[in-house]
Order: sequence, then structure tokens, then C-alpha cells
Amino acid sequence: MTEIFTGNFTQQEPIPEEGIEAAVRVMRSGRLHRYNVAEGEAGEVALLEQEFADYLGVPFCLAVASGGYAMGAALRALGVAPGEKVLTNAFTLAPVPGAIAAVGAVPIFVGVTEGLTIDLDDLKAKASDAKVLMLSHMRGHLCDMEAVMQICRAHDVRVIEDCAHTMGASWNGKPSGLWGDMGCYSTQTYKHINSGEGGFLVSADPDLMAKATILSGSYMLFDRHLAAPAPEVFAEIKYHTPNVSGRMDHLRAAVLRPQIARLDAQCAAWNARYEVVNEGLAETPGLTCIKRPSEGIFVGSSIQFLLLDWSESAIRDVVARCKARGVELKWFGGAEPEAFTSRYDSWRYAPSEAMPKSDRVLSGIMDMRIPLTFSLEDCALIARIIRAEVGAVFQQS
Repeated sequence: MTEIFTGNFTQQEPIPEEGIEAAVRVMRSGRLHRYNVAEGEAGEVALLEQEFADYLGVPFCLAVASGGYAMGAALRALGVAPGEKVLTNAFTLAPVPGAIAAVGAVPIFVGVTEGLTIDLDDLKAKASDAKVLMLSHMRGHLCDMEAVMQICRAHDVRVIEDCAHTMGASWNGKPSGLWGDMGCYSTQTYKHINSGEGGFLVSADPDLMAKATILSGSYMLFDRHLAAPAPEVFAEIKYHTPNVSGRMDHLRAAVLRPQIARLDAQCAAWNARYEVVNEGLAETPGLTCIKRPSEGIFVGSSIQFLLLDWSESAIRDVVARCKARGVELKWFGGAEPEAFTSRYDSWRYAPSEAMPKSDRVLSGIMDMRIPLTFSLEDCALIARIIRAEVGAVFQQS
């Protein structure tokens, strides 16, 4: 009998009851704007910022409207000007080069390895071309952060980390987002905590965070933050930094606060599911599993594998056969962008040159979400289906 999976790859867990109750209290108060607080009240957003800063062990945190907004604010805070080049990963999602282009800068793509991390040799070769690297920890794959920072320091390149897929992850014990000058996180529905849309910007640099706070639309209300630089840091910055409003509201903050308290447990639950799928795919003929370096602690909210050197027709056959059995795989190698899958040559607002080594990797990347609504048994079934269908197509090829 052919096994069929009937789960939903876009179904998330419910919001914790504490978050629902807190959100209802906010709605009943009518005070949704982050700076609309009762006398003596800190407000949900300020408390959320403080709690996330404490979780990471970083002094400053700003909650904003989205992860993409956080990246844009980081670029502006670092003084990236129109026309300047910004390095970023060839393997990432469209909001990353989009944030660079949105400030008028020019994305310069750096290659990807078979480990799905940034190619350090290519980074070294291109480091003198730009003053900033937007390092995307795409799909939770952490590169050698000591090596990245060594290259960037040698070339005076500032680093912004896109941590949309690495909230709760670390490299050699240091949290993702704290290696560079600024770290950006997302709280969009398919990330590690869920407010529908939203994000964080963190840093240990008071000047950068003061600029980001003014940029976010604080007006002169920055003293209402609990995880912001001291008021004196804003003394001159407030006169020279534009307002590009992108604040988080109390409603989303109320939903997020209990999720931060549960984040470590959720990350462990994702990793347990990831390991079941990964072990089930191991040694499948024609399929390459991604090796995770021991220095990194990752969050397995999705899984990737490679069908290296497969033809387009064979890959599309695998995708179709798995879908017919209820398993949704996404392919990043298609010539045309589909849904959220796209690659560097899809973003025609950004000039690019072919990178044959990276193109080979990109053409074989398969991607699958692992929602926490899946059980360990579900994950084992999914792995069996993928293994069977990849094996069947590989034998025919």
C-alpha cells in the first residue's frame, strides 16, 4: 500500500493562551501604538524588547514592523548611501537584496558552498569591493563566523547579520546576530516566533541603535524604551536622522512575549523533527544531505538537501511525485522564480555575473518546511516518501 502524508506544511501551532489573553487586554485598552501607554506603564513593546535583549545577552534591542524593515534600518544606520555596493549571499530570499536595493544601494552577490553557506574564498575575493556585508544565515545554515569576521575586519567591512532563520542558533556558543555590527530577526508567521509580521534589530553599538530608534519612528520618545541607549546618546543623532516609520505595535508584542519564554523548548522540538527527517534521508542514492558543522547550534525549522547535477525534468518529477503523496518540496534551482523560491539571477534590479560553482549548487537545492504541528511519526513518514520517490527517479535517470 502506498503511504500518503495528509499534514499541512503551512499550519503553525496556536498562539500561547497567555499571548491571546494579553492581546485581548491590549485591544480592550484601545492603546495599540507602542508609545500610547498609561502613566507608569512600560507597554508590551518596550517589555518585549527588554526580554529579547536579555534572551540574547545584548544591551540594545528595537522591535520593528518586519525583518525586512530591520535590515533596511541597519543599512541606513551604518550610513549606506545610494549607489554603494553591499555584499550579500547568492543563496538567500528576495527581501535581503530587496532591502539593499530599497536604500538605493547595489547588491553584490557572494557564492554559496555545498554546505549552503557563504563561500569564504569568494567573500575574500570581493571584500574590497564594498564597505558592508549583509550576511544571510539562509535557512539556518551558519558559516564559520570567526573566519567571516576575520575577512571583514581585514578589509574594513561592516557586518549586518540576517538572522530570520537563526533565532535561537549560535556559533561556538555566541548567539547568531551578535557577531557583526547589527543583527536582524523576523517574527513573520513562518519564523521561530510568530506575530504574523514583525522583527527585531539588535546591537551592542549605542550610536547605531540610537540611529535605528529614530529611524523607526520614535520621534523624541526614545526615553520610553527599556533596551535602548541612554538619552544622551541621542543628543545629536536626533537632529540628523530621518524618521522612516516602522514600529511594532503592542498587539503583536503581546502575542510574542510568551513565545520568547518558550523559544529554547521550541527550538529543541524543531531539531528533534529535523533529525528524524535527516536520518531518514541519509544515504539515499542521488541525494546529498547537508553536513552541519559541530561548532554551530542550528534550529531545524526547515530542511534542505541537494540533487546535484540532476536534470530539470528529473527534479520536477521528484517534486511532482512527492506532492502527489502529500509532501511539499520547493526547488530553488528553477530558471523562473516560483512562490518564495528565487535565486540571484532572478533579481534583475541587481547586476550579477554567472558563478558556475554556485550555480551548480543552487540548481540542486531542495527545501521543505518542518512545522511543529508535525509529529515525529509524521517526519519519519515524510522521509520515507522522499526517499522512495528520489530513489525511483534516480533509478530511471
